[in-house]
Amino acid sequence: MPAEPGAPTGRPGPTGRPDPAEQPGLPGQSGLPGQSRPLGRPGPGHVLILGGTTEARLLAEALEPAPYRVTTSLAGRVARPVLPPGETRVGGFGGPAGLADWIRARGVTHLVDATHPFAERMSFNAAGAAALSGIPLLALRRPGWTPGPGDAWTFAGSLAEAAALLPGLGARAFLTTGRMGLHSFAPLDDTWFLVRSVDPPQGPRPAHLEVLLARGPFGLDDERELLARHRIDVVVTKDSGGSATAPKLTAAREAGIPVLVVRRPPVPEGVPETSAVPEVLAWLAGA
Repeated sequence: MPAEPGAPTGRPGPTGRPDPAEQPGLPGQSGLPGQSRPLGRPGPGHVLILGGTTEARLLAEALEPAPYRVTTSLAGRVARPVLPPGETRVGGFGGPAGLADWIRARGVTHLVDATHPFAERMSFNAAGAAALSGIPLLALRRPGWTPGPGDAWTFAGSLAEAAALLPGLGARAFLTTGRMGLHSFAPLDDTWFLVRSVDPPQGPRPAHLEVLLARGPFGLDDERELLARHRIDVVVTKDSGGSATAPKLTAAREAGIPVLVVRRPPVPEGVPETSAVPEVLAWLAGA
């Protein structure tokens, strides 16, 4: 039976990178594909989680009873974030050098990049800071979505490319790429948009726009009803992966609605990654 969108598979996703969950070895072992330097066998210490995702919160929850000091850093783009257990900080660090200074000043011993797959700049800052400070870095990234039988997906390399492709796919778009990128679609005067986001959008936006404030996860029945009620004929999404927002893809497939998917940006080379919280725990324990 084909996998539903959002289910991890061993096949390369739209980025061309295989699912790390099915690769040989655990993070911290010398056989991990893509590892450029050994990580050693880190023990208990101060774990800095670059968060803002479900995976980051689950990791913080899993570490709560462990002998680690845990700090989760949030970008501050959501007005009322769901706070994880442990210490939290909000805001930027000032680039790789600023993050490295923060790491040294607070005795951070392990760095976990559990940011959103589209938080491109922060992932590169994390790699730079790990190199400057000399502490081990592991990326916790959810697998991307892969189309299945019956899916009508078109891929774009950026939001700008998605905006250029959109008029040829539909006239009533369910736009789920986040409020920060609305300016890319602002010039499309002939397209009606339903935008779903946690906080109200600001800045340039399309002329024909309805905003739905909501926080996932979203159920399949709700997504079916939403597409039908708003007469949606195209869905636009980033390849965020995960299960919280995957039901919209199933609902679109059932309704025969095309989906425009923005591919993930590149990630730093040489950084080991996993998609599983237990593997992060094993890495921290020195397994």
